[in-house]
Amino acid sequence: MQDKTSLSENKILNIGGVAVNILAEKYGTPLFVFDKKIIDGTCKTYKSALEKYYGNGIISYASKAFSAKGIYKIMHENGLGCDVVSGGELYTALKANFPAENIIFHGNNKTQNELEFAIESGVGNIVVDSFSEAEDINTICNQKSKKVNVSIRINPGIEAHTHHFVQTATISSKFGFSISNGDAEKIVKHVKQFKNLNLIGLHCHIGSQIFEIKSFLIAVDKMLEFYKQLKDSYGYEFPTLNLGGGFGINYTELDPEITEKNYEEFIKLISERVIQKTSQLELQKPYLILEPGRSIVGRAGTTLYTIGSVKEIENVKNYIAVDGGMFENPRYALYQAKYKVIAPLKLNEKATKKYTIAGKCCESGDVIAEDVMLPEMNKGEMLAVLCTGAYNYSMASNYNRNLIPPVVIVENGKSEYMVKPQTYEDLIRNDV
Repeated sequence: MQDKTSLSENKILNIGGVAVNILAEKYGTPLFVFDKKIIDGTCKTYKSALEKYYGNGIISYASKAFSAKGIYKIMHENGLGCDVVSGGELYTALKANFPAENIIFHGNNKTQNELEFAIESGVGNIVVDSFSEAEDINTICNQKSKKVNVSIRINPGIEAHTHHFVQTATISSKFGFSISNGDAEKIVKHVKQFKNLNLIGLHCHIGSQIFEIKSFLIAVDKMLEFYKQLKDSYGYEFPTLNLGGGFGINYTELDPEITEKNYEEFIKLISERVIQKTSQLELQKPYLILEPGRSIVGRAGTTLYTIGSVKEIENVKNYIAVDGGMFENPRYALYQAKYKVIAPLKLNEKATKKYTIAGKCCESGDVIAEDVMLPEMNKGEMLAVLCTGAYNYSMASNYNRNLIPPVVIVENGKSEYMVKPQTYEDLIRNDV
């Protein structure tokens, strides 16, 4: 959640040294605000921990959490790689001058155009997620006289303790190939037959919003045991191991408290386990890739709203309607994601009333949070929703032809746009 040091002396929420009422006056609401210091700090923690405890590897930012030219520039400045999951994310990264060789391209159904674009751009690694995709990549490479590095997405069969919508490594997942039913071994043999595909390693991602390190350590064991199986059976030994991401953040008091120190400890324990397990199995120490996303940008983001109306249904429910909603934060509607909601200009007042925070969309399910304790709130006042840096702007839409809010980044008391505001003209630009 938002650091308590971001409160000014007069008990007004500050982000990056700027009071939120000043930001709202300058940029309007709804508004996504990012604190650059938090992003930089988390990047440095991950990078330095991997260098200290493992040495040979890279932190690759999972940009599906938040993709914009500015964030790719920040990641590159901090010495991170990145992964993308669509042609649009790839295009954005390249337009930000992110080095193509440090980009990993994921996705369970990359289109022909996306694969051609990735190969032409010289991305460093394409993660294969189907038998036919391997064939498609080889065909495109033949046509373009190219050879590409590829990995294969593997399901180690771990059920991480998270919402079932974001569990991605079970046998029933739409992603990857399961070790337990033999599919993983089959896809490895399938990919190895193509001369234009340089299979450099395997990838797994066990889920999102995970707090237990045990799940990641089990993933290390299962993946490296599979590496050993492939070496003993076929002589294959891969120089790279990608363990994905999924580290959680504490959205509310109900989540475990987690800080950058925890992320450093995660990297330490994962690194030690890989070193121990490779030595035990007599495998070469692989180049290690880890792909945090939410944990880099999630805590750094705050969404600011203005209250449009307050509706009190006696003995039933109190509604606050804000100028945003599911068009810029659909996560509650999708899987009842929980958030910390505060009155950023009333931090010295007691929370005495329970509210449901509703959006302005024409949907009964357009809710951002329920049963939120706040001071007495009125039309025209502000609300702030904390930890909205991940999967909020990314999932935003123009539902009901609402405008997607702009994104502002703040550092050392200075603010600027990272993404400019949309206009009504933007909405109709492609209409015919």
